[in-house]
Amino acid sequence: MITQEMIIADIITQHPETLPVFKQYNLDCYECQIADLETLGHGAGVHKIDIAQLLVSLNAVLKK
Repeated sequence: MITQEMIIADIITQHPETLPVFKQYNLDCYECQIADLETLGHGAGVHKIDIAQLLVSLNAVLKK
């Protein structure tokens, strides 16, 4: 399960199937060096993304 406290780069590394979700939300985190240090919650806040909806979308991919 992905949580908002997780580091973005860790999510992408451990669950590469989430990459299309990041792209869907216009989050180019896979290209950003800050992703190695930034939590998903912080990144979503910076980009004004609804963290609850992002988590639903990311976790839905894991259930497939």
